[in-house]
Amino acid sequence: MNIEENVRRLLEEIGGGNCYGEKVFLVAATKTRTPEEIGRAVRAGIAMIGENKVQEFRDKYDAIEGAERHFIGNLQTNKIKYLIGKCDLIHSVGSVRLAAEISRLAQQKSVVQDILLEINLGEENKGGIPFAEAEQAYGEIAPLAGTRIRGLMAMLPEHGDEDFLKSLCRKMRSLFETLRERNADVAFLSMGMSGDYKLCLGQGSNMIRIGTGIFGERNYR
Repeated sequence: MNIEENVRRLLEEIGGGNCYGEKVFLVAATKTRTPEEIGRAVRAGIAMIGENKVQEFRDKYDAIEGAERHFIGNLQTNKIKYLIGKCDLIHSVGSVRLAAEISRLAQQKSVVQDILLEINLGEENKGGIPFAEAEQAYGEIAPLAGTRIRGLMAMLPEHGDEDFLKSLCRKMRSLFETLRERNADVAFLSMGMSGDYKLCLGQGSNMIRIGTGIFGERNYR
C-alpha cells in the first residue's frame, strides 16, 4: 500500500472543491495506524489526522508532528479530560450532556474547545443527536462557555439506495446552511468516508474522513 501515492491522489481529486466549489478538508482516519504510517501521510500532504480511540490519541500524541489533531470516534464523558487543550476539533459531540462536560472542563483549563455536533440520520443503534432535535440541541449548546461550534458531522447508514443516501446528505447540507447563517464560526460539514465520500462531496460535504483509502485495510492484531 503506497500511502504517499494515495494521499497525492486524494488531494488532487478534491483539489477542485465540492459541488459548491468550496474547499474540501481531508482528515486521515488513523485508527490502528502506527506513528510511522501517520508520519508518511503527513509528509505527503495530510494536514489533519483523526483518532477514534482516546487511548490511541494519547499514546500517539507526542510521536506525530505537523498535523492538526482531531477526534472522530465515540466519546465518553470520563475521557473528555484527555482531549481538552490538545485536540483541535472534536467531531463527535452527540448530546447536550457531552457538550456541557466539554464546556466545564474547557473552562477549568481556560481554553475554547472547537466541536462539531454529531447528527444521527435515523440509525437506532448509533449515537448522535437525532436530526429532528438538531436545531434545539444547537440552541442549548451554542451559548456554553469554553466551546465553539464549528459545524456538523454525520455518518451515512449502510444502504443500497443511492438516491436515499443523497437525500440524507441534502438534509444535512440544508441544516448546515441554516446554522451557518446564524453563526459565522460554522464552517465544516464533516460527512463522507472511504466508501461514500464521492457521494457526500457531490451533495455538499466539505470535510471527509478517510482511513482505508489512505492506509489500506486496518490491522487489528
